[in-house]
Amino acid sequence: MSEYEYYGGVEGGATKSKMVLIRSDGKIVAWSEGPCTNQWLIGQEECLKRVNDMTQEAKKSAGLDSDKPIRSLGLCMSGADQKEAQQQLIDGMKSIYPNASQDVSVSSDTTGAIATATALGGIVLISGTGSNCQLNNPDGSMYRCGGWGHLLGDEGSAYWIAQRAIKTIFDHEDNLCVCPFDCTFVWNTIKTYFKIQDRNQILGNFYTNFDKSFIAGMCKELARGASEKDKLCLQLFCDAGDILARHIVGLESKIDQSLLDGENGLNIVCVGSVWKSWDLLQQGFTNVLKTNCDRIQKFCLLDLNQSAALGAACLGARDIKFTLPMDYSANATILHKAVL
Repeated sequence: MSEYEYYGGVEGGATKSKMVLIRSDGKIVAWSEGPCTNQWLIGQEECLKRVNDMTQEAKKSAGLDSDKPIRSLGLCMSGADQKEAQQQLIDGMKSIYPNASQDVSVSSDTTGAIATATALGGIVLISGTGSNCQLNNPDGSMYRCGGWGHLLGDEGSAYWIAQRAIKTIFDHEDNLCVCPFDCTFVWNTIKTYFKIQDRNQILGNFYTNFDKSFIAGMCKELARGASEKDKLCLQLFCDAGDILARHIVGLESKIDQSLLDGENGLNIVCVGSVWKSWDLLQQGFTNVLKTNCDRIQKFCLLDLNQSAALGAACLGARDIKFTLPMDYSANATILHKAVL
């Protein structure tokens, strides 16, 4: 009989998912991968099946008995922000797949990112296809700013940057709001990316065959323009940095003082591809914090090196009062730190 117990963690995304299996001494024994596990996109039944498939694959890879439940399974899932939805996933795993794990806990994907970078808490600021911001305090209290999707939010995300670029061209051509910068590069980028010749041809991408991820993908081309000093592209990314920082400002009053008093100040975990363009976001981001924050005196941006599945496993273990050994310094690197 093994002297160890095993703890699983799942980072459940809207595109792909990842699972880790960790031994009680902190050793990672297996990884597994799967497709989308967002229950609002694929349905709860399929979501549970995919989680179980990843769990069984990880058990097999680690040489464990597939019929013996692991000690705990932490799920940090895209689309699992609501308590009711979380409980439904927990109940579903326990009733349909009892051999997966003895205990199951569910939280949002943002919570998993923070738990991967630090055991104390902090802020996670997501800027990928969409955007979201969440504060986790040491006492377990959580507060959110943003994360309302492309119709009501997603400020500072790749989709937001791309959509604003397109809207700038539309407004400029209509003489509704004349852009002070040369629009040539951005308009040529739009035409090339969407394979169009005039504005009417892009309407189907927004109203008939809408694909948020595809539209967001143009952000990469705009980043290239910004790196080549195109002024409109530079302004789009500066504005993105500005609005991302305003998420932090929105949560400032709720931050536990202990999170501000650390050596590097407030830890902000940065998740999403837009952060690869930090040099383009930096001016707008820093200026907003300098001019709008009363309590935040210094901050540290952390870039995850590891999947948030590690944090999910820690949260699952914590749910049953066990602390998984974790080298947090290996899970994230400092993207930027500053004194305001």
